[in-house]
Amino acid sequence: MSNYKINRFPKSRIASIDICEIGKQKHHVTGLVEFDVTESRKKIRDYNKAHVNKISFNAWLLSVIGFTIKKHEATSSYLMGKHKQIIFNDINISLIVEKEINGVKVPIPLVIEKANEASIESIAKQISDAKNINLKGDDIVIQRKTRKLEKIYYSLPKFLRKYFWRFLLKHPKLAYKKMGNVAFTSIGMMGKVDGWFIPISVHPICFGISSIVKKPSVVNDKIEISEMLKMSILIDHDVIDGANMARFISDLSRNIESGLHL
Repeated sequence: MSNYKINRFPKSRIASIDICEIGKQKHHVTGLVEFDVTESRKKIRDYNKAHVNKISFNAWLLSVIGFTIKKHEATSSYLMGKHKQIIFNDINISLIVEKEINGVKVPIPLVIEKANEASIESIAKQISDAKNINLKGDDIVIQRKTRKLEKIYYSLPKFLRKYFWRFLLKHPKLAYKKMGNVAFTSIGMMGKVDGWFIPISVHPICFGISSIVKKPSVVNDKIEISEMLKMSILIDHDVIDGANMARFISDLSRNIESGLHL
């Protein structure tokens, strides 16, 4: 028999598996889009040269997403019963910060509250602070200490954990309080990948950020080398129709490519 080793999952992996199972039951429509971020990246570099407190591309992108969704509020709404949707005034974006706990890199959730109003600088600081905060092995959240009930969740059998998620999604006010109304994951930023990845989410809208790659594009009827960002967008078809999805993505494209807020 060949040699092998067994690794123990961090507790947060259990929740990730549960979310994938429940998320596959959502009626998400997926858009695979590409944005020219050449000008926006230049503005970020110029900003960082002129300021002591630096901003990141992701912090700026979260700001733009929050602002744009606020103009198209239904994209982040939850289904409420069969015939209603609930639209929250604030755009709270859930993202993952990778932390090392007991020598193991663990994805830990962070929620950027009121991203539609927050400055790029404040979002950048929240992400930076989250990366630097010290957590213990049994902590699974960043903004606060893990509550007793959240710790009990990981000891429950699978069918009860799945019931928890179904219960949560049937009570949108509670879901919003716990995880916001937008998901953002930037796995593609970990390496250069010329393609899209499609996440699984329980949120009404989810953004999967891939790599930024240089490639030829047409700018003012000329072929130039541009920095292109690939992004997948999952939108819940239960709460918004296709035409409104297209309008939202069109506005998002314009805001990203123009370097909004920079």
